[in-house]
Amino acid sequence: MMQLYYLPGACSLADHIVLEWTGADYDVTEVSPRILRSADFLAMNPGANVPLLRDGDLLLTENVAVLHYLAERFPHAALMGDTPRARAETMRWLAFMNSDVHSGFKVVFALRAGDDPDPQAAQRVRTAQRKVRAYLERLDRQLAGREWITGTRSIADPYLLVMFRWAVSADVDLDGLRNLTAFARRMYLDAGVKAALLVEEGLAL
Repeated sequence: MMQLYYLPGACSLADHIVLEWTGADYDVTEVSPRILRSADFLAMNPGANVPLLRDGDLLLTENVAVLHYLAERFPHAALMGDTPRARAETMRWLAFMNSDVHSGFKVVFALRAGDDPDPQAAQRVRTAQRKVRAYLERLDRQLAGREWITGTRSIADPYLLVMFRWAVSADVDLDGLRNLTAFARRMYLDAGVKAALLVEEGLAL
């Protein structure tokens, strides 16, 4: 049985949703910031972060790698696309969210947590929020006329939901992003999303 290590509110939620979508036999283990720094966890993942997926003797880290592995491991779920072009589109949007959007949120959360002694930190937070907003505008445009970010359901969609949820928690301006907001509403109606959020955050949607 596969084991997913997760931290509530983290990007590991995307992997949890994908596991639900695949119908895989799996279990989840919640970790805390303290556990992430423990010797036992560091022995499995020196990066001290989530997600961490255990599948037999495989210990896999890095969100994009875990998502891609699950799509390959369970091809019946059709979460990568069925042509080279479709698979490239899935990876394009995963890469954008991982390298640009996700990184932009790291700046926002670090500054808001007071990790930066710069007296101009508040202004830097606003600048970072505007940068994230610009990324979300690009995603909103991509969703125009589409139910899913690539046109068909893929491993990129749960990651996009995580980015939306982070935007809400980080007070990023979502005004006018109708396509993105509609996407999130549809995702919250999904049975796999509901199941994952119920386990991770006790949210009965």
